[in-house]
Amino acid sequence: MCKNTFIQNGAACVVCAARDISMLKSVDGRNYLRCARCAAIYLHPRQRPTAEEEYRRYLLHQNDSSDPGHRKFLSKLVDPLLARLEPAQSGLDYGSGPDSTLAAMLREAGHRMKLYDPFFHPDPAALAAKYELVVCSETIEHFHRPDEEFARFDALLRPGGWLGLSTCLIDETQDFANWHFRRDPTHVVFYAELTLRWIAQSLGWDCEFPTQGVCLMRKPE
Repeated sequence: MCKNTFIQNGAACVVCAARDISMLKSVDGRNYLRCARCAAIYLHPRQRPTAEEEYRRYLLHQNDSSDPGHRKFLSKLVDPLLARLEPAQSGLDYGSGPDSTLAAMLREAGHRMKLYDPFFHPDPAALAAKYELVVCSETIEHFHRPDEEFARFDALLRPGGWLGLSTCLIDETQDFANWHFRRDPTHVVFYAELTLRWIAQSLGWDCEFPTQGVCLMRKPE
């Protein structure tokens, strides 16, 4: 697809900083760009929601820690992590929301978890510590600057530490315009498996996909 005049001269991918960016699609007045190098798709930066708009949307989320369905969903990330972690690891739930069932499940398994969320738990001390584990469930799609966020994960993790991610990955066979995951106005970046492998490689990390929509990265010793 040819470059579109909507893309500013010199625009770089928000994930990998490549400049081979093209217009993928315009849907309901929202313009989505695609990176040829890392395969990320993202909303044009000028159309991102404001912090206030994001906050109002997040207040609508209802995640009950006692809901078996919610716990089953999170187990897709928790179970493969628990199979790889040493006992009693220190961890951070990054983008936890107001109340983290994910952190609760990891605490129940004996791990020491802290929370960080820019809206609900904006604790700078949590970002000054080092961890053996950082988890990020249904959060990376909200990142306005994924390059900066993954650099932060690198700083947060001790050598040998794990980063556990869950998100809906791009499927080339799907109808992007009608994809349910795209419709959330706070979802501004969409990752393919290739995108996450590129990120891991750029950091020098290992990367695996134990189940659909779950990515585990490990920082080398």
